[in-house]
Amino acid sequence: MINNSSLQKWSRLETKSLDNQFINDIINGMNCSSFEAKAVLDTVHKVYGDFFDCSQELAPGKAKFIVISVEDSPAKKLTEATKVSVTLTINDDKEDLPIKENNGIVALRQHRLSRICNEAFMQGGLLTVEDIANRIFCCGERTIVRDLKDLREQNIFAPLRSTIKDMGRTLSHRSLIVKEWIKGSEYTEIARKTNHSIKAVNNYVHKFKQVVALMKDGYDVHTIAFLTKISKRLAEEYIDIKAHSIIVPSRKHELETLLKKRVLNQ
Repeated sequence: MINNSSLQKWSRLETKSLDNQFINDIINGMNCSSFEAKAVLDTVHKVYGDFFDCSQELAPGKAKFIVISVEDSPAKKLTEATKVSVTLTINDDKEDLPIKENNGIVALRQHRLSRICNEAFMQGGLLTVEDIANRIFCCGERTIVRDLKDLREQNIFAPLRSTIKDMGRTLSHRSLIVKEWIKGSEYTEIARKTNHSIKAVNNYVHKFKQVVALMKDGYDVHTIAFLTKISKRLAEEYIDIKAHSIIVPSRKHELETLLKKRVLNQ
């Protein structure tokens, strides 16, 4: 039997999102159908999506944290380590609600745990178990350790300062996503194979494209990492993929088209 009260709860939570507010405003303001309003919203995301993150104001569900730089050795004392500012997604209704609804609170916490670790790493930082337990999730450290163990058993490796020596495994997992894309796999297929969200897959591919474009323009790896807001290691990983991997014609054409657009816009 379907629990109607439960369904209503998820419906109420979903209606609190900005996307839903935009759709309602379009429907009421332009007297159009829900289908047409959603089509307008999709177009807005497609055209202006790359500019949304340029705002100085944080989007709902995101928060800034100061964490240890990925460039520092794990042997360096925390008091002496370089600190960097990263923006983490604590809550994303569109991505998180279906996970909690279908798989429960533990699965949601583990999904968020993997997401924030990868977001920090993408921006050149590394979280610690203490950071996650005490500053972000407000739970016991044992809970986080248990979640990390469960994720590893699912072949999902969250980059942390304590696992920096094993970062090759994390990078290989990240490389797998980009390598699957250059082989012609679609986002949905890659997400299923790698246990990542489609949004995460899209983010990795987008960063890869940015790195390729900047590399073509002659920027050095340090500048590329700075401009794309990723770590130097990850920039090097993406450059190596571009230089030594076989790219299917369709993806090669996509990259070449991107480079041509950049030249025309200069």
